[in-house]
This record gives sequence, C-alpha cells and structure tokens, in this order.
Amino acid sequence: MKKLFLFIAILFAVSNLTAQIYDPVSFTTSVKEIGENKYTLSIIAKIDKSWHIYSQNVPSGGPAPTNFTFPKSKNYKTIGSVAEPEGHEVDDPVFNMRIKYFAEKAVFTQTIERKTADAFTINASVFFMVCNDNSCLPPGEKEVKFTFKKSDTPVKNEDTASTATEEKNTDLPAKDESTTKQDTINNTTNSVNTAGKDTPEILNNSAKKASSGKTAPEESLWTLFFFSFLGGLAALFTPCVFPMIPMTVSFFTKQSKNKAAGIRNAMMYGIFIIVIYVILGSLVTAIFGADALNALATNVVFNVFFFLLLLVFALSFLGAFEIVLPSSWLTKIDQKSEIGGALGIFFMALALAVVSFSCTGPIVGTLLVQAASQAGIAPIVGMLGFSLAIALPFALFAAFPGWMNSLPKSGGWLNSVKVVLGFLELALAFKFLSNADLVLQLHLLEREVFLAIWIAIFSVLALYLFGKIQLSHDSPVTHISVGRLSLGIIVLTFVVYMIPGLWGAPLQYISGFPPAKQYSESPNGFGNVVGQSTEKTALPEGAESGPNGITTFHNYDEGLAYAKKVNKPVIIDFTGYACVNCRKMEERVWPDPKVLAVLNNDVVLISLYVDDKRPLPENEQVVSKITGKVLKYTGQKWSELQILKYKTNAQPYYVLMDHNEKDLNKPSAYNPDINAYYNWLQEGVWNFKK
Repeated sequence: MKKLFLFIAILFAVSNLTAQIYDPVSFTTSVKEIGENKYTLSIIAKIDKSWHIYSQNVPSGGPAPTNFTFPKSKNYKTIGSVAEPEGHEVDDPVFNMRIKYFAEKAVFTQTIERKTADAFTINASVFFMVCNDNSCLPPGEKEVKFTFKKSDTPVKNEDTASTATEEKNTDLPAKDESTTKQDTINNTTNSVNTAGKDTPEILNNSAKKASSGKTAPEESLWTLFFFSFLGGLAALFTPCVFPMIPMTVSFFTKQSKNKAAGIRNAMMYGIFIIVIYVILGSLVTAIFGADALNALATNVVFNVFFFLLLLVFALSFLGAFEIVLPSSWLTKIDQKSEIGGALGIFFMALALAVVSFSCTGPIVGTLLVQAASQAGIAPIVGMLGFSLAIALPFALFAAFPGWMNSLPKSGGWLNSVKVVLGFLELALAFKFLSNADLVLQLHLLEREVFLAIWIAIFSVLALYLFGKIQLSHDSPVTHISVGRLSLGIIVLTFVVYMIPGLWGAPLQYISGFPPAKQYSESPNGFGNVVGQSTEKTALPEGAESGPNGITTFHNYDEGLAYAKKVNKPVIIDFTGYACVNCRKMEERVWPDPKVLAVLNNDVVLISLYVDDKRPLPENEQVVSKITGKVLKYTGQKWSELQILKYKTNAQPYYVLMDHNEKDLNKPSAYNPDINAYYNWLQEGVWNFKK
C-alpha cells in the first residue's frame, strides 16, 4: 500500500507541474455573516511563487488591473466597493510607473446585504493579469461562487432589491461586461478601444472570436497529442517493442494469482509506462522552461543540432547502425523488476522503456523536438499521447491473455515499419535545417530545393513500399500485402501532389513545412519575370512584395509614415521566418479573396520578423528593458516591442492600429477561421473610419 501511495504522489507531482505552467493563480471563497442580513464575501487568491497579480487601481498604460464583477440580482445588493489588501508598491522598470501588486496570497472582500430568505448562489467573476519577472500571461477571467442556504430569519425590503445594486460600480449590466473587459485589456497595451455599442453585433462577435487567441494553443496541443498517439502506435510495430508484448503477458500471467489480480497488475503496469514517459516530458519542461523552449524554436544552433540528431535517428531506422544503451543499465533494472508488488511492476515498465529505446528513442526525440517548438506543457502532452498508445495494448493483453491469439506473428514486416519511420524522420530533419536557413536568410534551401528533397525522399519510400528496393535488414519480398500497397499508393499520391509546388502551386495541405512562396527562386511563379518587374516598380519606397503579392513593410517607422500618407490603418504582423503557424495563415487565410482584398486595399501591412538576424545599426542598439542586454539584431528589436507593449511573445500576432499607434480592436493571434479573421479586419477598418 505504501508503494501505491508513492505512485499516487508521483502522479500528483506531474499534474502539479502542469498547473504551475498554465495556471499560476487559483481562487477560493468564503462567506461570513456580520449581522443585520449583511455578509462579508472573501475572495482568496493563491498565487504561485515568483508570480503576482495587480491592484484594482493601475495607472493608464500599465498592466491589466484586477476587476471584480457581481451580477445584478434581486437576492442581494452590494455595499461599497471591493476592498483589497495592502500589497506591495514598486517602481516597475517594464511599465515605467509605480504599480501596486500582490504576491503569494491576497484576500479581497466585498460586503453585501441579503434581500431574500431563499437559498441562492452568487456567480461573480474575477478579471486579472498575472506576471512574473520575465513575462506576463494574457489577461484571464475566472468565476467565483458564493452559496447561501435558506435562512430562517425573515428578510425585509425584498421588493426593493432589484434597484439596490446600481450603486456598486462593478455591478455592470450584462450587455456592458464584455466592453469593460475589452477596455481593460486595451489599457494594458497603451491602446484605446474605439469599437463601441454602435458596431454591428455580428461583426463584434466574429472579431472577438478571431482575437481571443484561446483556440489556437488548445488546437495545437490536441494536434500534438493526436500525432504523439500515432507515434506511439507506430512504435508498437517495431522490432524492439512488438515481440515484447507476449513476453510481458507471460510474465504477468505467472505473477497473478487470479483474474482480478491479473487485471489490477496489468492496469498498474500500463499506468507506470505512462508515468515514466510523462515524467520525461515534465523534466524537459521543468529544466528548460516555457520561454526557453519557445526561444529555441527560432534558434539557429538548436535547429542545426536537431537536423543532425534526426539525421542520425533516420540512419539508425534505415539500418545503418543500432542505437543502444549500456547493457549494465538494463541488467540493473532487470534485477529490480524481480521485486514483488507495485515497485517490481514499476521496474518492469522501466525495463520496457530501456529495452525498446533503440526503436522508441528516435520517435520520442522527434516528439520532444516538435513539442519544444510549441513550448508550455507541450512536452508533457506529447509524452502522454505517446505513452498512452504504448501502454494500452500491453495492459489489455496482460489483463486478457486470450486476446494474444489475435496478434500477428513477428516477422520481416516489423523491420519494414522501422524503415518507413526512418524515411519520415529524414524528411522531418530537413524542416529543421530549413528553419536555420530561413532565420539566417542564406537562401541555400529555398522552396524549390526543399520540395525537391522531399519529393526524392518520398519517391524512394514509395519504391520501397512497392518492393522495388530493399535494405540490408529486410526479408525477401515475395508479394506485397494490401496494407503495404495502399500505403505505397498514398505516398505516391503525396509525391505527385508536391510536384506542382516546384512551379509555384500553393500546397496548402503542407503549408508551414516548406519555405513560403516568396522564399524561392521564382517568388511570383515560374517564368513570371515581366509581371514581377512591373510589380516592383509600383511599390512605395521601403516596401516589397510580401506573401500573396501584398505590399509589405519590414520597417515600423517607414510603414507607419506611409499609412499616414495614404490615410489607411496599420496592421502589425509579428511573425517569424521559422514560424509554422505564420505560414499557415499566409497560405490558407490570406489568399481568400475577401481577406486579400482588405490586406491589399484597406490597410498597410508591416511584417516584423522577431527572428531576423540582420545586425542593427549602432545608433539603434539599445539595452533591453527585459534582459538588460544590448539588442544587436533586428529581430530582437521587434520581439522587445511585442513583449513590452503587448505582453506576449507568440507568433503570429496581429495588431490593427491607427496613426497615433492606438489599437483599433483587440489583437488577434493564430486563427485559421477565414470568416472570423475577415470580420476582425473589417472591425478594425470600420473603427478607423469612424
């Protein structure tokens, strides 16, 4: 039982690590009666170490203040405003102002008068921003509840309760609540929200959806989980893992005294497999941190290193050599697995992870590389998906040994699976090399070259699947199975799909993987030299032809000056050369006719690449207010601007602003919804013209 408690403690530690990354603040409530139908409502904020939230009163242009909303109700009325604790006042170097904040714990109180003897619940809300010394999370909102039981004491003046709450400044009508929060967010970014109650409702709703920034991270994590799960399933069908299923089942069948014990041990075994891999993802996140992982995504050294790493993994899968751990490690772990109970089962799971490393290592490494580029809890999510796929069949077959008869026998097909994975690893490796080339703007791996490499890799894979070529560890192919033939046809179809991309086809299904169309030998399509020359002569000074032929500035001041000249609003596009989601927006959303019309005719686009490695002129090299180091590169300048003004370092990030650099609506993050993005653009343009 003690060992089981140890296992539960490990799970709790992992889940607690996740909470620290994504949710540094939690709220609890309490109610205290103070007499004469009056109550004190307490909202207790528990704030993780190194994080803090701000006072309700913050100077204009500072971070988002904490705000409490108590809805209208006939059941109670508020008395006075929300009282806050003493807190700490500091001269904030980032916002350049004196700000009051709260750390570790803060208790806010609101006095109310009860107007009914019936039971009721108050569903209030807290709107707040949480920051640490390095960064801020986007402003968020949480619901807090206060429950009142039925009272035996009669309550007077129930009929007057409906009008009583109007005296409280935070008791806003429901229809104004979103506008208040919008104004609060814009306060944070030194902006003025001109979208008011006269804005068409359908426009407001769609624009809010486009600018929420909530769906993209969640969708990315779900996508990572899905592909990690597929990676785990693929790992099952490798020579290092598949043959271990019957061996493991045999072990548990002998160890379990009855069917119930067998099912319990099998479930524990599966859970331990998940725990081992999730701890690996947790360690990656804890050691490097979200900010560091996000910065690595556009780091040249990081991308070159992982190109070489994945190249080694690919060669291993293709049969050039085997990646093995020291045999002494396996011997020690195998000896530990002979211990009975939960601890012995844990070491059995650990033995599986070590023995199968030569096959699972490259897949796990690839997943962690991909997760590192997404940052946050992505490594944990990736390992959860991968380990779940590994654990399920082991646990199920151990619990129900009779199912073993349905498994196919081991054979040469296992090596074929390993080879297919090797080709996929090889293709993915060139994506990292492409990232490094894009950041340095060397133009060595332009779109045509990248696509040619992928076409060659997947063409060879198709030939392999059709049995036309064999590698050293393959068994002789006497016939092709239906599954292998089907996969070969899919790969060949993919090759044919990519070929038109050499001549400028958009290839939207793989957008974000090859370099953008403008990063190629023929940015305007093969042979379109005349059209390209004509377009360049029409461009304003300092601009160039950007994605989809949109006139684009890369210098903030030049773009703003041109916007003033032509009297159009500005759209700031915080982007990156190695940003996959940026390319998806440019290749899937921007080409839509109605979106493209707005970007071409109604706004001035300024694209600021945060990973631009061009050296800054000496007169522009200033000391960073964030790191205290000198900003040497152009990208660092734009990254500093984004973090200081908008409190985020995620790309893509879009801001619509007027000539006074005031936001016209709430900024938008990655959102592939074309209609929502179009309505967000329309809202900003409409506000500019008011």
